[in-house]
Amino acid sequence: MSQGIENLFVENRTFPPSEEFVAQANADKSVYDDATDWKAFWHKQALNRITWFKEPTEVLDDSNPPFFKWFADGELNVAYNCIDRHLETQADKVAYHWVGEPGDELTFTYQDVYDRVTKLANGLKSLGVKRGDRVAIYLGMTPEIAISMLACARIGAIHSVVFGGFSADALADRIEDAGITVIITADGAWRRGSVVPLKAAADVAAARCPTVEHIVVVKRTEKAVEMTDVRDVWYHDLVAEQSTDCEPEVMNAEDMLYILYTSGTTAKPKGVVHTQGGYLTQVATTHSYVFDIKPDDVYWCAADCGWVTGHSYIVYGPMANGATQIMYEGAPNFPDNDRLWEIIEKYKATIFYTAPTAIRAFMKWGDDYPAKHDLSSLRLLGSVGEPINPEAWMWYHKHIGGETSPIVDTWWQTETGAIMITPLPGAVDTKPGSATLPFPGISADVIDADGKTVPLGGGGFLALDRPWPSMLRTLYGDPDRYVATYWSQHDGLYFAGDGVKRDDEGYFWLLGRVDDVMNISGHRISTTEVESALVEDARVAEAAVVGRSDPISGEAIAAFVTLKSGVEGNEDMIGELRTVVADKIGPIAKPKSIVFTDDLPKTRSGKIMRRLLKDISEQRQLGDVTTLANADIVQEIADKASTPSD
Repeated sequence: MSQGIENLFVENRTFPPSEEFVAQANADKSVYDDATDWKAFWHKQALNRITWFKEPTEVLDDSNPPFFKWFADGELNVAYNCIDRHLETQADKVAYHWVGEPGDELTFTYQDVYDRVTKLANGLKSLGVKRGDRVAIYLGMTPEIAISMLACARIGAIHSVVFGGFSADALADRIEDAGITVIITADGAWRRGSVVPLKAAADVAAARCPTVEHIVVVKRTEKAVEMTDVRDVWYHDLVAEQSTDCEPEVMNAEDMLYILYTSGTTAKPKGVVHTQGGYLTQVATTHSYVFDIKPDDVYWCAADCGWVTGHSYIVYGPMANGATQIMYEGAPNFPDNDRLWEIIEKYKATIFYTAPTAIRAFMKWGDDYPAKHDLSSLRLLGSVGEPINPEAWMWYHKHIGGETSPIVDTWWQTETGAIMITPLPGAVDTKPGSATLPFPGISADVIDADGKTVPLGGGGFLALDRPWPSMLRTLYGDPDRYVATYWSQHDGLYFAGDGVKRDDEGYFWLLGRVDDVMNISGHRISTTEVESALVEDARVAEAAVVGRSDPISGEAIAAFVTLKSGVEGNEDMIGELRTVVADKIGPIAKPKSIVFTDDLPKTRSGKIMRRLLKDISEQRQLGDVTTLANADIVQEIADKASTPSD
């Protein structure tokens, strides 16, 4: 008999939207009825929300599953949709209020964005970048990150944004896989008062990657950097004499828009491919309905463009809808713990979208920080990146939303491209900790290990049982891995890799990852990548990594390390190994605890039993050890881990 996941936690509090909010909402309950014919619903959204050079007559091509196509006979340009078409009616409307961590501020209108995008697009062309070429964007959260994405989209180049916190090795892995020819980076990025040396990391990565022909460098921090003649060019020099006349490339709806790498269960990251028409349709639709966007809203998604949230809900969705946004460069607690509330108060933000990890940090810092600021402009709050626990939801509701702002807790992934499960704030009663219901036009199910639907009230695995417009089309250069990773578990179902329960009203409650990918502060990190980094140290023979519960980051990385014969572990080595991982992958991947052990719990076939290590890390009763070849080691590890090296 197959089993799902037990539904042990019950949350009965319910928060209906106010009558005032319902009266003005972009979406009411009728939108669910409109989406009963889901293909017609998405076709209508595509035609109404997107400006096409050639309108699509085809909706979904499902003739070769799981390689689905949406609006395949349509032609458009994403950058045109995000900028040009707004110029006739709102050229002087603010597109971005940008705030730098040191305190500098800039405001960009839609006309300003157009001018900067077209100049960079022409600059990239002058470097030989053409339609279909791949460009890496390795920047902090400065305006140039959005400008660079849109410039690539304008000329039909494929961008791959790499999070500025990743190391040179991680950047090089992505450059090699995608065949990147140009890197756009900066002399550095500000983070908690220090400079992250982006250009130095780009130089190291480029030395490994012969495909790189040029590095374009934004002058942000004024720190001295090495510039290689011919290969390297300053961003400001590149765009200085360029024209603002740059015709947008006519793209097919199924042409590639971007590659975004996400951790996999092997050491090699997965290059998730998103295309043009279906992606833009769904991010624009969800942004309008989920965030209830109005022309006078000031919207702030406090994410990073290095992650999919920044792609979909800082650049493409909001810009397609002509929104005014806030973009912030730095850390939420620099120079003090109220930096974000200060920005909300100053710019009178009306919508705020952030991660549960951040909300838990705000809680830890204390209620006094938001209380110092007037947050009454806020009318809607959002949550993204991982499941939000009810305690954090209630704190967010009370201290940030003033107990009046609806909270939209959203579930989606890099692979889905856009929001999939969420309340519509004017149509759905919310429950603390629940992402509520699938978005109109989306179909999701809770299944057991055999792929059968789990009845209401039970738990299991989240699956999507039909295609959606913003879905990934493949993994770059690896279609077999695409099929194996997402579509091979159960016939006809997309396997999301998340545990989920569904209550008696059909509300979805996400439970986190069910594979070997950890969710650290909303960032998906492969256990294998961290293990590989640890084992690169000459003193390490073997390593196993698991995610353990953490009150701030959701999950924290716990590492178990076996040293080579004759090597003795100590506290200094723990610090050195954490640095090794930070250098190899990035600071976000540093293990929070490292335990040295003579061996790891393994089956007779040699498979490491990570579930037992997770039990040990979370100080739970140990699971079945009868299948182990070395059962005695489990208690030894448990004894050593009783005081972890946090």
